[in-house]
Amino acid sequence: MIRPAADRITGSNFAYQHLSLERFLDDMATLEREHLELWGVAPHLHIPALGLADLRRIRRLLRERNLVVECLTPEQVAYPVNLASSTGWLREQSIRMFHKAVDICVELESPLLFLTAGRGLEDEPVRHAWDLAVESLGSVVNYAEANGVECVLEPLQRTESNLVNDIVGLQRMLADIGSANLGVALDTVAMAVAGETVSDYGRAFGNLVRHVHLIDGAPAGHLAWGDGELPLGQYLSELAEIGYSGFMTFELFGDGRYALDPLPALRQCMDAVENASDRSAGIAPSSS
Repeated sequence: MIRPAADRITGSNFAYQHLSLERFLDDMATLEREHLELWGVAPHLHIPALGLADLRRIRRLLRERNLVVECLTPEQVAYPVNLASSTGWLREQSIRMFHKAVDICVELESPLLFLTAGRGLEDEPVRHAWDLAVESLGSVVNYAEANGVECVLEPLQRTESNLVNDIVGLQRMLADIGSANLGVALDTVAMAVAGETVSDYGRAFGNLVRHVHLIDGAPAGHLAWGDGELPLGQYLSELAEIGYSGFMTFELFGDGRYALDPLPALRQCMDAVENASDRSAGIAPSSS
């Protein structure tokens, strides 16, 4: 039996980069979240700078609030990190960063590491960047497997990458890497921008869908439920139909509207999930 959707929503620090790590963790405890997706962003978890003392402090803060990490998502779009870069030092540095991210997953007991393919230069042949991405991702996925950490790969919008943008590209990348340790992350905004559906993902990947970013948009954006135009309630129903039983994260950021106080937007998301679950069970939605 699949647990209720509200029980599978992780807490996340995607909208908390201008607030302290303690404030984020306190808010997650307030929302009664037990599982977290941690965004590897400064100042909370800038992966290249994290040392053992930092990780011990994070572990202590988590234990004090009875929180566990389900997924580590290194920043890999806005930072100078690019697994497909044709600049040798940048690609090598990026691979080392992801290897360190695997080590951090082990230290924080996170079973999942979140990956994207990077991007090639727009004025260079895509094939070259693709081959570099396959090689780099393969190195990270293999290192993760050797350390007991599973990986998921998310498509990006075309404005973010010229490599993996849709189901076809994702299928091809998974085939080229050829590792059972690499699954799929479904991002509802990237999916909608590509003109695809949850059912399409179910048909293409089945139980390889191992993580979900449940986000509203118009169709792009990283918006709280109800602040965009995507049918998130329908997406929840379709995720249940394809048998998805894993965790889901509200990845809220983009235009900064939630940056000063993310908690109300996250409450809005949680209320919407609970109301959607009540409707699917035939219970009248809450008036709150």
